[in-house]
Parts: sequence; C-alpha cells; structure tokens
Amino acid sequence: MTPEDFDRLQTLLASRAGFRLTRDRMHLAEHRLGPVARREGYHNVEAMLATLWNKPVASLGWSVIEALLNSETWFRRDRAVFDVFARELMPALTSARPGGKVRLWSAGVSTGQEAYSLAMAALESRADVEIVATDLSQQAIDKAASGLYTSFEIQRGLSAKAMLRWFEQIDEQWRARPELRKAVRFQRANLLDDTADDRQFDVIFCRNVLSDLEPGRRAQALDRLERRLVDDGCLFLGFDERPDGDSVAFRPVAGRRGLYVKAPSAVRRAA
Repeated sequence: MTPEDFDRLQTLLASRAGFRLTRDRMHLAEHRLGPVARREGYHNVEAMLATLWNKPVASLGWSVIEALLNSETWFRRDRAVFDVFARELMPALTSARPGGKVRLWSAGVSTGQEAYSLAMAALESRADVEIVATDLSQQAIDKAASGLYTSFEIQRGLSAKAMLRWFEQIDEQWRARPELRKAVRFQRANLLDDTADDRQFDVIFCRNVLSDLEPGRRAQALDRLERRLVDDGCLFLGFDERPDGDSVAFRPVAGRRGLYVKAPSAVRRAA
C-alpha cells in the first residue's frame, strides 16, 4: 500500500464514519484489506484501491471501511463495569421504573459480546429489559445476531459455568441459547447519523468507541448520546475515554470508573 493510498483511506474513513486512521496502522490496514480484495476478485489491495479511487462504488467503499474499524471486544470486558451494572444499577432501576421495565442501548457493539454480557446479567437477575445493540458494521451485526462464536471468543471473558449456562456447542463453535438471543435486538446504525427514532434509554454503553473518532465527531456523538439518555440514566464509557473538553453534558460518578450521569446543566436544558 502506498502512502497516497493510505492518505485516501484516512479521508474515506473520516468522511464516511468519523473515525481516525492513524499512520502507525498502515501495515494493519493492508493486512485487513487483503481478505476484502480477494473476496471482491482483485489480485491485491493496490488493485482494489485503484478501482475504488477511479470509480467509487458505495458497496466496495463500505466493505473497506468495515474492514478498518476497530472490532476488538470480548465478553464482560472490564469485569468491574458489569459488576456495577448487575449489582447496583439493575436493582435500582428495576425498582424505579414503571412496571420494572429497563431499556438498554449498546452503541458500537461490534460482534455482540457486550450486549450478550448485559443480557446474561439481566436474565440472571430476572429483570425485565429491552436491549438494543447497534454498530456501523453490517458484517459485525450479522455475526452478533447469529450468536455464533469460536472457542477462543467464547472463553475470552466467560467462566466455564457461564459458558455452559448460556451457550451450546455446535460443531466447532458455540451458539448463544435462544433465550439469550431473544433478549437482544441487533441493528446497523451510525452513531453520528441523525435519526427520527426518539426513544430514550435508562443505560447506554458506548465503550471504546469515542477514542477512535475524529475530535470534532466525538462532541457530535456525545450530543447524540445525551439526547437518547433519560435524565436520571447512566452512561458507560471506556476506562480511557473522557467527555471532558468534548461535552459538558456528563459528569463522572465518583468511585465508579467509566460511569457518567447527566450534568445538571444538561437536565435543565432538556426541561
């Protein structure tokens, strides 16, 4: 891959998806685009990109974008977060909401492990939840909806007990049991897009997403999250992510790393 190709990839990813592609990821980008080139019938990455630059095709452009997105995830990633969710938030929200119904949104869910981790916690506590999980990548959403994971993926973050309780082995893979798959609705969505959907959620997980966005797009994403979160709801960000400088809509919860609530100014503005 030439430096010129990489510069164009940076522009493509930033303009279409709002994501940064830093120079140190050039070799990783070429590695990830190899399978896309072969699948699309090109003999190498350079030939595929030459076609894309000369005659842009939306489907090929999105295939390239999806291959470059950071899809790393695993079950119960940063276990303390899920402990706080299961032991503190779920009981409090269930008792506070009419009929005990709690609405959750996993934004940037990738291949589904985060959403299924939330569903496991909710089902184990017998809570009535609605879980919506979205991602920009259709390929990731399709895998998440299938509920199929390799042995490596299924053991990454899950105990043997949880694995056997919530998954069944099918040949060389493991599949989420029907009650687990039924608890989550997966759909493709761009966090940065305007939407007519005005549903609000009690808890939003948007972890390890903001750090990959262009600085100007982070504020845009946080604004979307603030509008979709109920006034007394909770937002979970990645441990290394901070809304400071990008948004005044959220404030951290002391002693709960990664957990944020709406700042009083944001609640007054909504009122």
